[in-house]
Amino acid sequence: MKSNIFITFEGPEGAGKTTIIQMIAERLAEKNIDVLATREPGGIEIAEKIRTIILNPAHTAMDERTEALLYAAARSQHYFEKVQPALDAGQLVICDRFIDSSLAYQGYARGIGVDEVLSINEFAIGKKLPDVTILFDLPPEVGLARIHATDKREVNRLDVESLPFHQKVREGYLQLVDRYPERIRVVNADQHIEHVVEDVWLLLLEAMH
Repeated sequence: MKSNIFITFEGPEGAGKTTIIQMIAERLAEKNIDVLATREPGGIEIAEKIRTIILNPAHTAMDERTEALLYAAARSQHYFEKVQPALDAGQLVICDRFIDSSLAYQGYARGIGVDEVLSINEFAIGKKLPDVTILFDLPPEVGLARIHATDKREVNRLDVESLPFHQKVREGYLQLVDRYPERIRVVNADQHIEHVVEDVWLLLLEAMH
């Protein structure tokens, strides 16, 4: 079974990534697999501070280029301080969001340009991409309904964007599937959580063998 694999989880708001990553990390640990679960933006102190700036609902005046640069800055610090050392130590790293979020949200949905945002991130982290990316796909109206149905989840600046914005995010992700077919695997997130977990688990087993 392979070690030092970098697996990222992507998807729109309300896709259930965070909950499922916790469940998957627990299952991996039970099988004595050395796993590091982390998230973006955040994961380490500096990046978490940048996260509070990016996602603060009060920061509606933030320019889309500022947003893209802040994400890239947080990603650079997180990757080199936490992700790369874990991979070097032989750990399996699973991360809630990575570069594809920037490509879909800022590059495509914000209209900056996917290649432009990719260039920013290549400066931040080099041409380092995940080994496998699992994309949680579901209609944006379903994800937004989930967010509004619970009071336990933080509501961030992206949650309050319009439905057309979230539709463009989904379009952006699906274009990335076409761009990186060898890396991105799609899971139907519009089903019971137990089925999503099993679909993800099978993809993880495939990646580790």
